Amino acid sequence: MSSTTYPAAAPVFAAHTRWIQLLLGLICMMAISSPQYVWTLFTKPWGTELGASPAAIQITFSLLIVLQTFFSPAQGYLIDRFGPRLLIATGVVLTGASWVLASYVTSLLGLWLVYGGIGGIGTGIVYVGVVGLMVRWFPGSRGFAAGMVAAGYGIGAIITTFPISSSIASNGFRPTLWNFGLILGAIGLLAALGLRKPPAGTAPTTLLATAHDTAPGTMLRTPLFWLLFAMMTMMSMSGLMVTSQMASVAADFGLGKTLVFGLAAVPLALTVDRFTNGLTRPFFGWVSDRIGRENTMCLAFGLEGIAMAIWLATISNPLAFVLLSGVVFFGWGEIFSLFPSVLTDTFGTKHATTNYGFLYIAQGIGSIFGGPLASLLHEYTASWTPIFSIGIAADLLTALLAIAVLKPARRGWLAKLG
Repeated sequence: MSSTTYPAAAPVFAAHTRWIQLLLGLICMMAISSPQYVWTLFTKPWGTELGASPAAIQITFSLLIVLQTFFSPAQGYLIDRFGPRLLIATGVVLTGASWVLASYVTSLLGLWLVYGGIGGIGTGIVYVGVVGLMVRWFPGSRGFAAGMVAAGYGIGAIITTFPISSSIASNGFRPTLWNFGLILGAIGLLAALGLRKPPAGTAPTTLLATAHDTAPGTMLRTPLFWLLFAMMTMMSMSGLMVTSQMASVAADFGLGKTLVFGLAAVPLALTVDRFTNGLTRPFFGWVSDRIGRENTMCLAFGLEGIAMAIWLATISNPLAFVLLSGVVFFGWGEIFSLFPSVLTDTFGTKHATTNYGFLYIAQGIGSIFGGPLASLLHEYTASWTPIFSIGIAADLLTALLAIAVLKPARRGWLAKLG
């Protein structure tokens, strides 16, 4: 473990360079968001086409998230070692190719390998790479910067949800996958080619602090890391459960073909969700830069738990379904700005991408509980109440852990480092 002190006279990043990098990172994240966030629109067409159960189809979603996350430490190391441009460009190409290849798939195994496997590896490279890069470009406002690019992953599907839904209805899901795979892959590639690392040894003059750089091996031996890992696993589970099951939940409550404000309820809810899921990331990241990470976690995670409870109680009402789903995602999406920020605050910037890669595995574990296991539980109980109850309990427990356990534990860790 080493300490790197930034002097007051350190050269200042060119402001326009930082913001250009932020914009390019945002575009890359938007280009890879659709495989996760519009997946629910493809579940029924794939199930009908392949004659597979909902639980079997949802394995695709879990594979996407698991492979997006489980390889992220290695991907983070490669990005730290060789730079972001080539690897992130490769990631967006793989993501686009996963949809193009999925348009030709004729078996469940093929769907798992192509949509889940190739797509998961591609999106993982981009996600970890872009977040790790931005916390370096904006060391004085990590919460905001991580939140902004994470917002791209949350709101990118706003642009695609209705076009994809319409295309599936008019052209079928296979041409939709082919067309959008090419478009999104090309856009992401162009943005990735402009990314680069910040100049070595520089930081904004407003940052007068000492960063304690902890290597991944040392970090993995600390209880503090595993506390963060458990918290992110629980939060990922609750949000991904809603993300992957939205269309099925709506259908079971008779909302599959209902209209709200003249628009189909499910794609409208997905669009609202993408907006709030994106907005929350820079918003709560900015809040956490000012009132503290743990205080913000307690506030946001508690909000999701309460909103999910009210949503479940009123879910048969189409308007409530749309509006409250947006509140649920507003309380969830900020995990992708708060966790990387608190991790980098705690363990430093030198190994930021690799370290976040290890923490990001928690999302993969959460996806297993929130995807196929949640679907199996629904098949067994014939009710969504137990599933949502687990998610609500996880949200509220994580909110409590943030303020009662994480805050004093992190204070003690930083005091020990001096």
